[in-house]
Amino acid sequence: MLKLAIIFGIISLISGALGFTGISGASAGIAKIIFGIFLFLLALAVLAIVLGIAVF
Repeated sequence: MLKLAIIFGIISLISGALGFTGISGASAGIAKIIFGIFLFLLALAVLAIVLGIAVF
């Protein structure tokens, strides 16, 4: 998940530098959503480890 967020962030930076603002905004939005999902899943995994629940 984090890898995808980084890839979309890089796409956003490159397309913004080249003047493609629509593509830049869309890929930045996608990167934010994916990063948010990553943070949520990370928090759940850490919580499960702290509580001792077997998740995997």
